[in-house]
Amino acid sequence: MSLPLSPRQRLLGIAALLLATSSWGGMFLVSKGVLHHVEPVWFTLIRYSMSALLFVLLILPRGMAPWRKLRLHAGPLALRGFAGFGVFSVMLLVGLAHSVPSHGAVIVATTPMTTQLLRWALDGVRPSRTTLLASALALLGVAIVSGLLFGDAAAGASTLFGDAVAFVGTLGWVWYTRGAARFPGLDVIEYSALTVLAAWPLLLVAAVGASVLGLSQMPSVEGLSLSWEALLYVGLVSSAIAVLAFNFGVSKLGAVTGTAFFNFVPVSALLMSMAMGKMPTANEAVGMAMVIGALLLHTAAGRKASAAPAAPIAATLQNRGTCAATS
Repeated sequence: MSLPLSPRQRLLGIAALLLATSSWGGMFLVSKGVLHHVEPVWFTLIRYSMSALLFVLLILPRGMAPWRKLRLHAGPLALRGFAGFGVFSVMLLVGLAHSVPSHGAVIVATTPMTTQLLRWALDGVRPSRTTLLASALALLGVAIVSGLLFGDAAAGASTLFGDAVAFVGTLGWVWYTRGAARFPGLDVIEYSALTVLAAWPLLLVAAVGASVLGLSQMPSVEGLSLSWEALLYVGLVSSAIAVLAFNFGVSKLGAVTGTAFFNFVPVSALLMSMAMGKMPTANEAVGMAMVIGALLLHTAAGRKASAAPAAPIAATLQNRGTCAATS
């Protein structure tokens, strides 16, 4: 049995999860401006080049063991990393270019429920009725936020494409996170670091190839100079420090609680957007409330499911104690 957390450890876990999710919320606001100067494929390459440097510093003290694991699993790790960092990031940024930051944050927040639905489709693990209800509520909320429902035609047309692209991109992140179970010999830091390092050559080839084919333009020196602060924030804070903070919080408070903090991603993006003077429309406010409500419902169902197996164990231990006392 694990020892109960002290108040200090619990506060550290909560602070780490708030740091991670607020960093991700801020990422959408920061990234929107960068896209005027750096196109998505190059933005992604620069972003993960910086995070790769930080991860190298983290695994260097571990000696040669992580590098041997990288050589052993280079191909599968590269594919998972390319899906999670390349496909997800590029599609999210393309979607963001045709939408607004608060929409992207709402869509990313639905990832835990999308994971459950994919587990049902791929692994045959049927989610509970509560999870299905929460998923339907979240998707309806995303549709309302995007302007597909109850919005004027112009607003719906302007964001629907971008929101749809961002939503499809989250499937790459789901596939990446599912891949962690396939590498039991890697801990959280190793899986994060080695997937970034293994995928980096693929990200480079994709960026150069897109430029050669005329699908993307290499950023200019002027464009980089105008957006270097935002790139630094996204590359180091959102792509590396926030990931480590989230994993630390999950290690302290558990996966169910960590998932609950996804609720704060769209909330933080909305609060930051309001602080910058952009008030949400009625559709956005209603849709966000529906998504957050769905996430809370999903989290409550997860807590109930995780607590259920503990009840018979506790009863068995109690019965054993009673028998021992009677004897």
